[in-house]
Formats: sequence, C-alpha cells, structure tokens
Amino acid sequence: MKFISQYFPELSEIQVKQLEKALELYPEWNEKINVISRKDIENLEVNHILHSLGLVKFVKFTPGTRVLDLGTGGGLPGIPLAIFYPEVQFHLVDRIGKKLKVAQDIADQLGLSNVTIQHGDVKEVKGKFDFVVSRAVMPLNDLVPLVKRLIAPEMKNAVPNGLICLKGGDLTGETQKYKSDVLIDDLSNYFKEEFFKTKKVVYLPL
Repeated sequence: MKFISQYFPELSEIQVKQLEKALELYPEWNEKINVISRKDIENLEVNHILHSLGLVKFVKFTPGTRVLDLGTGGGLPGIPLAIFYPEVQFHLVDRIGKKLKVAQDIADQLGLSNVTIQHGDVKEVKGKFDFVVSRAVMPLNDLVPLVKRLIAPEMKNAVPNGLICLKGGDLTGETQKYKSDVLIDDLSNYFKEEFFKTKKVVYLPL
C-alpha cells in the first residue's frame, strides 16, 4: 500500500483496510480466473489499483453521483473508485460472467454497498448516469455512440456529465473527431512511476 498511501494520504482507516484487502483478494482470485495478466499481477498496486484511482486526480465526484463502469472485468476501475467514494453509486457492467464473479465477490468481501453489478452488453443497461468510466475498453468512436443515451441531462458535479476513460499511448487519431471537446490529462502529472509516463485520462462531455 505504500504507493496508494503516498498519493492519497487523506484515506480513512476503513478505506486503507479495504484497499489492503483488495490487494490480497485479486491475486487469490487470479489463481483461479485470469482477471489480470499473470505476469502483471505483481504490479497490482501501481498498474491497476493506483491507475484506477487516477480518475480521482481528474474529477471529484459529489455524493449521490451515479457512475457506470463499462467493461469492468474484475472490477477496475469501479471497485477502487467505490472505496474512495462511498457516497457515490457505481454500476459495473461486463459481458464476461466469470470476471464479474470476481468483482462481485470482492465487492461483497469489502462491504461495498455502493456497488451493483450487471452481466451483459451495454445495450442492455437501463437508467441514467452522470458519468461513464472505462479502462481502455474500446476506441472513442465505438464507445461514444453506445453510452450517449445513458448520460443524465441534469448535472451534480463541477465537471459536466460525460465519458471518462483511462487510456495509454498516442491518442491523436482516436480523439481527432472530438478534438474541440475532448480533454486529455497526463497521469504523469500526478504519479511519478514509470508506468504512468504514457497513461492518460481522456474526458469527453456528452
């Protein structure tokens, strides 16, 4: 937990315990179901949990905000964000049932009452959300048409409702269509580890 505690000293004792428990549970589950690359599981804290919490550096969700985590897999970035924001509702969606089994178990063991989970396609999701978040699920051109209908019209946060993605590499081609609206924030502005040199938060109001 040294990296997370270093960058988020404001975490409560309960949140620290939940994150420490998550750091134990993911490797245990990974032995049974390949949720995270086997060679990358040793980098769980930085490359997955801290990376997920990178969204916190970009936007502060107000209590009552509703967030859809699309393509959550085993619960990333949704579960770390739900720990950080206990008064924000997170709905985790994925088409792969066995990975959602991991997310559900970890959410249950951590006592995250602000997490709901849905197995299926994004087209099956009902309701409205203030934000849709994703972690390199698909290019923006494919993602935007799928989630636009899910964004709530009324706003609760300082940042307008929309799509927030964690991505890496050169995004010039992918963001070209939205260049007048898209905002890209380098995670290297907040985290000094080598992993974050190419990692970005991509925000698009919808």
